[in-house]
Amino acid sequence: MAEEGRVPPGQFVTERWPILHAGPVPEIDLESWRLELFGRVEQPVQFTYSEFMALPQTSYRCDIHCVTTWSKYDNLFEGVAFREVLRRVNLLPDARYVLVHAYGGWTTNLPLEELLKEGVLLAHSHNGKSLTPKHGWPLRLVVPHLYFWKSAKWVRGLEFLAEDVPGYWEERGYHMLGDPWRSQRYRDDPEWVNGDLQRAQRGVFRWYVDGER
Repeated sequence: MAEEGRVPPGQFVTERWPILHAGPVPEIDLESWRLELFGRVEQPVQFTYSEFMALPQTSYRCDIHCVTTWSKYDNLFEGVAFREVLRRVNLLPDARYVLVHAYGGWTTNLPLEELLKEGVLLAHSHNGKSLTPKHGWPLRLVVPHLYFWKSAKWVRGLEFLAEDVPGYWEERGYHMLGDPWRSQRYRDDPEWVNGDLQRAQRGVFRWYVDGER
């Protein structure tokens, strides 16, 4: 049951964790896996999986809210805080946005200031167990204060940018920020409103639904 003040507008609460993504789950080899930090940086940085796992670990308990209208309470994610990762790279002064790159060609965009907020981490575990491939193993971003499509699965790179550019779903009509408390499901910026907003609202952009855990 939804608790008053805990669930954003238009959401319902589920105890399950629905699995939704675009396309098939990528096959990832940990030996060749890399997390790359590049773009508007003084020097690109990359981590192997063992190097990433050697970074200081943290955990954060949060609710998550999917743009498809479900919410799930009390998720304990474990991984490395975004702020901790950021300490390993020197940004250029104009770096204000991040384009998150994932295996399978998936991307999503976020303002850097949103990634510096409390609870944002690169997670490898959920509720004490390693993430499953369908939920983003070996590494997914967790941005608990935004709609969960912004919490990209299968992360492989963080590209720092001077200007905001749309990611995979944002190019197809989803909001550039995605604040669930403001019901920011669809794009409302001038460039988009003059184009494909109505097509997005009719739901022509389909998720690949892969059941629930």
